Amino acid sequence: MTSAQATLDRPVAQDSGILDAIIVGAGFAGLYQLHSLRDKLGMNARVLEAGEGVGGTWYWNRYPGARCDSESYYYSFSFSDELQKEWDWTERYPKHFEIRRYLDFVADKFDLRRDIQFSTRVTRAAFDEAEGLWQVATEAGETLRSRFLITAVGCLSSANVPRIPGLESFKGQWYHTGRWPHEDVDFTGKRVGLIGTGSTGIQATPVIAEAAAHLTVFQRTANYSVPARNCAVSLEERQQIKADYAAIREMARSTMNGYPFAPPPVSAMDLTEEERLARYEAAWERGGMRFRATFNDILTNKESNNTASEFIRAKIRSIVKDPEVAEKLTPKDHHFATKRPPIDSHYFETFNRDNVTLVDVKASPILEITPDGIRTQDGEHKLDIIVFATGFDAMTGPLLALDIRGRDDLALKEAWAAGPRSYLGLQVAGFPNLFTITGPGSPSVLTNMPVAIEQHVEWITRCIDDMRQQGLRRIEADPAAVESWVTHVNEAANATLLPQAESSWYLGANIPGKPRVFMPYAGGMARYARICEDVVQKGYEGFVRSA
Repeated sequence: MTSAQATLDRPVAQDSGILDAIIVGAGFAGLYQLHSLRDKLGMNARVLEAGEGVGGTWYWNRYPGARCDSESYYYSFSFSDELQKEWDWTERYPKHFEIRRYLDFVADKFDLRRDIQFSTRVTRAAFDEAEGLWQVATEAGETLRSRFLITAVGCLSSANVPRIPGLESFKGQWYHTGRWPHEDVDFTGKRVGLIGTGSTGIQATPVIAEAAAHLTVFQRTANYSVPARNCAVSLEERQQIKADYAAIREMARSTMNGYPFAPPPVSAMDLTEEERLARYEAAWERGGMRFRATFNDILTNKESNNTASEFIRAKIRSIVKDPEVAEKLTPKDHHFATKRPPIDSHYFETFNRDNVTLVDVKASPILEITPDGIRTQDGEHKLDIIVFATGFDAMTGPLLALDIRGRDDLALKEAWAAGPRSYLGLQVAGFPNLFTITGPGSPSVLTNMPVAIEQHVEWITRCIDDMRQQGLRRIEADPAAVESWVTHVNEAANATLLPQAESSWYLGANIPGKPRVFMPYAGGMARYARICEDVVQKGYEGFVRSA
């Protein structure tokens, strides 16, 4: 072993105050990255977490109706057989508090809390070229130094509160679903306005409507949604899943979206209309994300997609009793699943209630928030509570909020002024030893997130271990590799219908002034993992490594 290797193999923080790694965020990604570096490599790693507990995005997502839209048995870690055997999910689609309870269980089982610094918000992270270290500043005025900086901030954690004139004048209460208070919000007898009908709004609407005196839903874009068909998980089901876990996980890692199921090798156009409708009907009755796996070309063939889109449109018109309201709720400006495809529990049925009103803000735009409510072009809606279900500054927002600065004080915000540019969604040119878990340019939000997270964490851990074994101290994406990868990401997106949904947050369309760039990698999780492995086998091709 060389002297350089010996130095790298020793946790440097023991005698110098320098950490081997700082990890930002204590959700799925941060917890597993800490476990991997600390317990597998023996490194001195610390997690910095803005919240008071673990959970990441799920620490903040506590809004009414908040639950996962992936099924619980595969929205979970696969790295520990013991963990899989010990934990029992209670519902097909777990509520927010059950996911936090699961992550609390993980943190306790692997004794992770002792290396997590809670209530710590990062305000700046700058690379010191002379020392080869990251200097990370916190809101409390603390500065920490580390060899590696790893962001585990999540793709959907930077809440987007639209800049509507007059919000500060509103006399009632207002909330954003991504920053929900920890105590319950009482809607009983209240006039509630909910802005937004994406996945979050679709989950919250039925729950709020049950309690409120009146709910007014302000819709910008009508959305497709498929029933979740949520239910309790029986003891027999849990036992069967645990017995089959090895095959379930292998299947999940082999598919396009990281789910343990794949579409049959059949185009929607291969069948007669009667056969096709029968398949859609069966998928609708089963519910959930499997609907989009009814055929293998729903995201690549307009003609096939039109059959799925029209099937859901017909369902909306059959569920919603008022034809005018049904027409407003029927999406016509994008193809099914080209935006995040929500699943729901009685969303469309909620608009049959007497205490629910739908406002189309494309036809009657919101002009301002008044002391007493929301004024649209057609008049004022009196409200006691406003709920913003307006989503997030997705993917790039959480990273840019950290004020990350690389070599020569290059700000990430400046490097990404025209849109995110990375290599494999893992590293950015000009930012040595910075890794971004599920960053822009990786499959991330197009997948079952725990599968994408585990693949990223394991790749990063292996990369750092290989560097230590070879006496290397620095790694950075090569600019030429970044350019090549950005081109490939665009080609992969354009091979699908995804970029054609112009109002999608996949493109940043929900944030005024944000560059319109398709951010996730649409080439599929399994294909992406093979590319990452090939990069390793070729000596970390596309990365510049040095001692």
